[in-house]
Amino acid sequence: MGVRFRSTVAAVLVVAVGLVAGAVALVALLRAELTDDVRQAARARAEQVAAVIESGRGVPSLTVSAPDEQFVQVLDSRGDVVAGSANVEELPALADPRQGSESTVITPLDEDRFLVVAEAAQRPGGDLTVLVGQALIAVEESTRIVTRLLLVGLPLLMLVAAGATWMAVGRALAPVAAIRSEVEAISAAELHRRVPLPRGRDEIARLATTMNRMLDRLERAQSAQRRFISDASHELRSPVASIRQHAEVALAHPDRLQDRATRERLVRTVLEEDLRIQRLVDDLLLLARADEDALRPRLRPVDLDDLVLDEARRLRGAAPGLRISTAGVSPARRRADPRGLGRVVRNLGDNAVRYARSEVAFDLAEQPDGRVVLGVEDDGPGVPAADRERVFERFVRLDEARARSAAREGDVGSVGNAVGSGLGLAIVAELVAAHGGTATVTDGRLGGARFEVVLPAEGPDLRA
Repeated sequence: MGVRFRSTVAAVLVVAVGLVAGAVALVALLRAELTDDVRQAARARAEQVAAVIESGRGVPSLTVSAPDEQFVQVLDSRGDVVAGSANVEELPALADPRQGSESTVITPLDEDRFLVVAEAAQRPGGDLTVLVGQALIAVEESTRIVTRLLLVGLPLLMLVAAGATWMAVGRALAPVAAIRSEVEAISAAELHRRVPLPRGRDEIARLATTMNRMLDRLERAQSAQRRFISDASHELRSPVASIRQHAEVALAHPDRLQDRATRERLVRTVLEEDLRIQRLVDDLLLLARADEDALRPRLRPVDLDDLVLDEARRLRGAAPGLRISTAGVSPARRRADPRGLGRVVRNLGDNAVRYARSEVAFDLAEQPDGRVVLGVEDDGPGVPAADRERVFERFVRLDEARARSAAREGDVGSVGNAVGSGLGLAIVAELVAAHGGTATVTDGRLGGARFEVVLPAEGPDLRA
């Protein structure tokens, strides 16, 4: 059963319960009101007769306007009939006043019931009781008519409610059918498609908007995945091709391997390309762990200034042509993952050395609010404002940066990967985020880029 059918059945059941309860209450109230009117009319007639008797003028003439709908009897203390209206002259008492001041009886006058009220009339010769009976035929006929109308009208009302609910729910669910049809047609190759947005701002419209946002995220994720695979394949192709080329040359000209210098050059080239592949694979594995939310730092007390100073010493040996400044480094201690933060400092240092003209500067300071700020600057071309968020994405290398990277390839020496895979800053962003911090890039005092890492005061907000 569909939602439309279940909603219609539920609506009809609710309406039916409400209507039946209302109809029963209406008939009961109508009967009570009409019966009360009959009671009051009979009581008024009985009080009128009793008042005449108590005045001492004897029993009045007991006439009735409708012989089939009313009778009057006067009883003595023994219950015998003293007087009565013409339509009950020869009949015994039609009700027993000892059973109460009001009763319902069946009389020979009519098949319908009579409501009989008793009223006491006091006189010196003995008390009398006045009985006045009023037919309930009007009550029965009125309630019968209303009941018949309700028996006909209630099903019609329920049919109207069912039809209205069926149409309303069908109209409300029409966009759902269109959304379902469109989603059914969307595949991994057609993530550009979007579900139709219905007019209005109801729940269906919000659902369609949410689904389109989800499809946007899926499309971006798929595009990023494809770009990631393409870039990774492109990065791996170069060292693999280099190793293959040298191996083919060695196989084609085995006589050249007799020269020791040639052998060493071949071995050194293959080793460098193999290390390049290993670094790229390690970077890809780290980013894959970050995507799986499995990048959890192993915390212990770390002297951050020692990490920075160690990196500065490494860079001085690897790039002797550059000035590496650590004048702005001050002591700072944090509970952190030393390997993770060490890799952050190393990647930022390699990036700065790659694009610096003559100087790289490190600074480290603990702020009054407890945060720790690490800065790495260079005097290179800097990063344009429009690209300062994009540089932390994977495999992103700015055109100017690539040109400078290629130009400096012979000068950088063993500092990281001279050409660069475009993963270093993405790894920095992931590792810093795993420690609850932020990584940004701005203009530096040296004229180039300043990469800044801020670690929180209360320890890392690890991703669970």
